[in-house]
Amino acid sequence: MWSVLSRNRDFRRLFLAELVVFGSDWFVMVPLLVLLPELTGSGVWGALVLAADTGIIALLLPYTGTVADRVDRRRIMMTANLAALVAALLLFAVRSEATAWVAVVAIGLIAVAKGFYSPAASAALPNVVDPADLAAANAVAGAAWGTMTVVGASLGGVLASLAGPYVSFGVAAACLAAAVAVTAAIRRPLQAPETVGAPVQHPWAALVEALRYIAARPRVLALVTVKSAVGLGNGVLTVFPLLATMYGAGPIGAGLLFAVRGAGTLAGPLLMRRVLRHRSWLLPGLAVSMGVYGLAYLGVSVTRWFPLVLVLVFCAHVAGGTNWTLSAYALQGEVPDRLRGRVFATDMMLATLAISVSQLAVAAVVDVVDERAILAACGLVTLTYAIGWRIATRRLSLTAEAAA
Repeated sequence: MWSVLSRNRDFRRLFLAELVVFGSDWFVMVPLLVLLPELTGSGVWGALVLAADTGIIALLLPYTGTVADRVDRRRIMMTANLAALVAALLLFAVRSEATAWVAVVAIGLIAVAKGFYSPAASAALPNVVDPADLAAANAVAGAAWGTMTVVGASLGGVLASLAGPYVSFGVAAACLAAAVAVTAAIRRPLQAPETVGAPVQHPWAALVEALRYIAARPRVLALVTVKSAVGLGNGVLTVFPLLATMYGAGPIGAGLLFAVRGAGTLAGPLLMRRVLRHRSWLLPGLAVSMGVYGLAYLGVSVTRWFPLVLVLVFCAHVAGGTNWTLSAYALQGEVPDRLRGRVFATDMMLATLAISVSQLAVAAVVDVVDERAILAACGLVTLTYAIGWRIATRRLSLTAEAAA
């Protein structure tokens, strides 16, 4: 599987750029989620930051997916990372309760940049590898996010504890600058030449076209709705800093929770790489992954020992990483290049909307409801969704040839 990295220089550069971008996210988010409750005495600002991070992306994706199909994807990715770098520097102004709002603005601007970057990077992947390498490349790419969640979350928590959050924010800015340089070095075209320069559709027209395509193909519809299960349980992230405080673990504990989340997300695609070779296994595998995620967080809600909490969070995100990689790989095999950016944007829009709903719901109750009750509710929502999704898709198969 890893041979695709050694053989394909452009895929290696794309992978490295994503590693750096994902790492910068965690050098921002973990210190910020610890800093805001310290400055304000409330968990609401952290929840609002998380909701801004996902909600703004969801609102933008109908447009940015179309841009990814019409504008040079390399240029999109470089410009987005430069914009995120400038936004990260705004976080140096977050110094008191009166300036907590700056954090929401800065994360919102970073979310705008990611809204352009993510569909371009996802749609570009099949263009930098040969078809025979696509399954292996997806497993490696799926590990990128988890790898840098481990590294970024761990180091972000440790660095925030030892040197303060503002050093972490500076590291994030440096990471984004490095990502721009690495992306500029990619030589293969990141989309079919005939699509570059075509008029960019109005966002709603693009969304309608993608939705019609999806609605006419039950397999694609099943795949773009599967990430919402984990998304609806994603409000648990708001509780991580509070959970760490409850166990007396502080910023390092919060970093550990995010790190084991990333380790699980890293391990999931690697453990499930053999499933990618058997398309008949993908839909059952997706249902199992959603169910395991929900059950693991139900377990976290009743656990009193912090090391066991870390183990269960790891298991939950092995399932979450598996869910993301299996669905992304299946979609790449179902959707032609001319529509891939829009369909992936719709896929991410639905997932991020689900995440935003979950995080806003948690924001509304985080100061008045026990953390364990929130964890149990998020796990139960995901488990219920998994059961309903599998019942609805039980007659589908991905072994037949995909429709154009």
